[in-house]
Amino acid sequence: MSRTAGATSPVTPDRMSPLSAHLAYWAACTPDDPALTFLDYRSDPEGVARSLTWAQLDRRVAAVAARLRATVRRGERAALLAPQGLEYVVGFLGALRAGAVAVPLFTPDLPGHGDRLAAVVADCEPATVLTTSAAEPAVATFLADRNITPSVLLLDRLDDAAEPGPADAGALNVGAPNVGVQPVDVDLDEVAYLQYTSGSTRTPSGVMISHRNVVANAHQGAVLYGAEYGRSTLVSWLPLFHDMGLVLTACGGIVYGIPAVFTDPVAFLMRPVRWLEMISRYPGAITAAPNFAFDYCARRIPPEERADLRLENADLIINAAEPVSAETLDRFAETFAPYGLRRDVLSGAYGLAEATVLVTCWDYAEPIRERTFDVEQLSRGVASTAVTGRGQRMVACGGADNPEGARLAIVDPDTRQPCPDGRVGEIWVSGPNVAAGYWKRPEDTAETFGARLAGVSWLRTGDLGVLVDGDLYVTGRIKDLVIVDGRNHYPHDVEATVEEAHPVVGRHRVAAFSVPTTDGEALVVVAEVSRHAVAGEWVPDDVRTAIRRAVSARHGVPPHDVLLVVPNDVPRTSSGKIARSATRARYLDGALVAAR
Repeated sequence: MSRTAGATSPVTPDRMSPLSAHLAYWAACTPDDPALTFLDYRSDPEGVARSLTWAQLDRRVAAVAARLRATVRRGERAALLAPQGLEYVVGFLGALRAGAVAVPLFTPDLPGHGDRLAAVVADCEPATVLTTSAAEPAVATFLADRNITPSVLLLDRLDDAAEPGPADAGALNVGAPNVGVQPVDVDLDEVAYLQYTSGSTRTPSGVMISHRNVVANAHQGAVLYGAEYGRSTLVSWLPLFHDMGLVLTACGGIVYGIPAVFTDPVAFLMRPVRWLEMISRYPGAITAAPNFAFDYCARRIPPEERADLRLENADLIINAAEPVSAETLDRFAETFAPYGLRRDVLSGAYGLAEATVLVTCWDYAEPIRERTFDVEQLSRGVASTAVTGRGQRMVACGGADNPEGARLAIVDPDTRQPCPDGRVGEIWVSGPNVAAGYWKRPEDTAETFGARLAGVSWLRTGDLGVLVDGDLYVTGRIKDLVIVDGRNHYPHDVEATVEEAHPVVGRHRVAAFSVPTTDGEALVVVAEVSRHAVAGEWVPDDVRTAIRRAVSARHGVPPHDVLLVVPNDVPRTSSGKIARSATRARYLDGALVAAR
């Protein structure tokens, strides 16, 4: 690692100092080492690596902060309506250093999310918008159409910052690095940024993440991931406006001086092998993705694109779904084992925006653990090992006690008393990573963040889970639970069955939910047909029959209705997950488009 010759030794920041203090420290200690690398596939299909060293990153962040201090008052919101790239991270960190409240969002041209963006901007009332010259026309139109008049700062047009070139092009002309940790006048309990939730059923809620929350979560993640300075590299294609992508790319490595390499989600979706190529290229890779990405790679990467993969470079690959699919991990591990992938680097994790992002992750030093629970007993809220009858494989996502004071408990949502080992209940979380509440929503804050247990405040997650021998197994969400004839059915289990029932059904394109009928609650399945099916010959009645038979046999409940819809008709959240509540609302309104 490089050092600044003849420079005064920088003062090591307190471990709970704000991100800007940690960034300045690494800029002084290792100024020429890479901090951020963005693999740009928009300008070149082969990808162009554009990098910033720690000194360059610190310099750019300082330039943004200086400009914001002149135009934005402390605590006012700075909304990021920028494309994925280095400028996004610089703008986010610059807002934090300036004492503004960053709001990580996306450009107005993101398909299907215009209404959500408008709702969030109206809610947070930004004093300024941070964007780039390429995105500025769309941003200007978006703001003008809604009569919103914040100031606009173009992150790639600041006088003190130059456009980063290819990673191998040498040093950039961005001026001398800041040497030593600069004083940062930030209270750790001040709001650093607003992380807006998906908002599938109502106006999105802004989670108030403090400077303390984000640094604490960075420490927690480093311990659970086994991240090491000089060895690890954080690798991601996740969107920066989503909690996991933001913390993994823009926050997690700064505390420990660990570089991050990232690309655009579209680059992954167009060619999923790019994610695995990133892992192969950067030794000590630590990466995370939702469940669908693992299936997407296993099914969409042809053998000829796998030949040069070197997946032995992976230190940890985290499946951050709720819940994690054991079958998905099997397919991924078996498909890529010939290319160096070790099964023991696959891990399950659990988290949510209200806890910054991470709550718990399976210990990197141990092989992931799974169990097969009796389906009948699980439907009654009891996790017991399957001996005979139908079994449900589940993957552990970590434990009840985690580093840096993070804890979780399983609690009966009605009595608010702890559940015994093996009993399904609501997951409650406490620790320094838990946010203070929702922006301008005191009643929702009191309900979600104000639970009390053993004299301590807890976050009610709304998620269901169970602890067995200290291991956490996530079973679903309370609001999504399908209850038919007094038995609980977890929608993701039903959806997985439907996906396998007939080849016409699209992968990760199914929503299962309940609706009221004269005979009580009943199960409805909405499934998108694949694009191949739309263009070919298929018989809808045969598909519906196959789905009904599979669900009845597997889950013991016949669907009240099976609706086959056209591609992209099932609503999704900003992170790409199926929005079941929104699908249910569209179903009841008759707004879904049937495939024929």
